[in-house]
Amino acid sequence: MISFKQLLDFYIRSSIHVAFSVYALVRMTHFMFNISEDTSMAYFAFFGTIVGYNFVKYDALARAKKRTMRKELKLIAGLSFFSLIAVGYFFFKLQFITQMVSVGVLALTLLYTLPFFPNRKNARNWAGVKIYIVALCWVGVTLVLPLVDAHISLGLDFYLKCIQRFILVFVLILIFEILDLANDDPHLKTVPQQIGVKRTKKVGLLLLLPFYFLEFLKNNFIEEQLIVNGILVLALSLFLAFANETRSKYYTSFWVESIPIFWWLMVVFF
Repeated sequence: MISFKQLLDFYIRSSIHVAFSVYALVRMTHFMFNISEDTSMAYFAFFGTIVGYNFVKYDALARAKKRTMRKELKLIAGLSFFSLIAVGYFFFKLQFITQMVSVGVLALTLLYTLPFFPNRKNARNWAGVKIYIVALCWVGVTLVLPLVDAHISLGLDFYLKCIQRFILVFVLILIFEILDLANDDPHLKTVPQQIGVKRTKKVGLLLLLPFYFLEFLKNNFIEEQLIVNGILVLALSLFLAFANETRSKYYTSFWVESIPIFWWLMVVFF
């Protein structure tokens, strides 16, 4: 008999949950720029996230720990294979320019995972770089690709949203880095490793100020969005303030990664 905890763990470990977060941010982009329902782009991002994240997480693990995680890895591999087929299907439904940009995002993901340069580790292990690469990938997939596919002109609102989206993902990753502080390799030079937990929290809280107030500079200004963003900033602030190394893994892997979904659902219900 499979327990609820086992199902939840598989749901998280197989990257389905983070894929829903990416899906939610793509939908947020559609809403913000008045793009009609573009299911191909949203599903491409969803299944692409499952493939990309599982490749990043389990590429080395599948070879190093086959025996200890054999059953779960097989299930995750099966899901990833199905998702890869779905990615291919939706890829060919995208505009040609979107396909080209998505290849660029894929190259950044591969750079993050695989050691391309002689005598260098992959970008994931470059000191102080990981957080920026992940944030850029999320901005590319959840904001740039949907706008390019919809042929939206990249004006002021686009650049403001890029900054906001980068800040959002950056702060989310800061929470992860605080919880992973005890387990992260010191050579990674994550933000908490370099400036400490208290200063990391202050940096995150300060970054939420421009995230919120940049909304006022948009050409397509929506007053109701200020309420939604205010609730989002409050939730992020609380998660950041209460983050510490003793928190359960579900604190980040489920609850923190639910924030983009929560943000999108607020827009749907508002």
